[in-house]
Amino acid sequence: MTLLAVTRLELRRLFVRPLGWIVAALALGELGWRFALLLQIFLLNQVKLAALPDGPGYTDLVAVRMYSSFITGSPLPLGMIELALLLVPLLTMTTLASERSAGTLPLLFSTGLSASRILLGKYLAVLVWLALWLLFALAIPASLAHGVTLDWGKLAAATLGAFLGLAVLGAIGVACSAFASHPAVAAVAALMIGLALNCINLGAQLAGINSGFINWLAMSTHQETLLRGLVSSADVVWFLLAIIVALALGVQRLAADKERD
Repeated sequence: MTLLAVTRLELRRLFVRPLGWIVAALALGELGWRFALLLQIFLLNQVKLAALPDGPGYTDLVAVRMYSSFITGSPLPLGMIELALLLVPLLTMTTLASERSAGTLPLLFSTGLSASRILLGKYLAVLVWLALWLLFALAIPASLAHGVTLDWGKLAAATLGAFLGLAVLGAIGVACSAFASHPAVAAVAALMIGLALNCINLGAQLAGINSGFINWLAMSTHQETLLRGLVSSADVVWFLLAIIVALALGVQRLAADKERD
């Protein structure tokens, strides 16, 4: 068995199990509802916005706000990023924890693959699923590109920020699944870590502190820059570091299990 085979097997599981389809349906349904409300708000305020010399347009008030409420200041709850905090742990909880609880993890080790390739293969499958989810979410605001003026550069930067955030949450979920003995435990752990990583700087912001290590540590700080249309190498490096740290911890745990078996 190769890395690609592990990825294909995990993808097949994600698409065969009802949970993946339920998660996708709920997420896209909520995002469609959110888009309709954002578009209605935008149309109701279009006359006022047209009077402003440099007022925000469709991209700022509809397309980018599809990705987040907390970061963009949208009055509507649960943008894609906030929704991912709840749904990605459900998607990743079975990647390795179910193998351990079902007793099939030793069979996976018997294929001769290293712990790193097993975990990376499962992570890549999750990443493909999340990329497809993001693609469908992007298609919702982009469907009106023929009738509105879209800032494709700003939308691309915001989409990159959303994808990197999904990649981090996916890595955390797979790592938690590698540590947990039951899928439910993995889901709760991934949810709590994801929430902590997004909200760790709230106290500092309420105190008027917008710099320092605590703000750098928060994922929302780096996503905010990308959602504003600014792509910084420092922000991209933060996301890559978070993914590497999460996967490295998961590999370490899986390697320890392999040695015991």
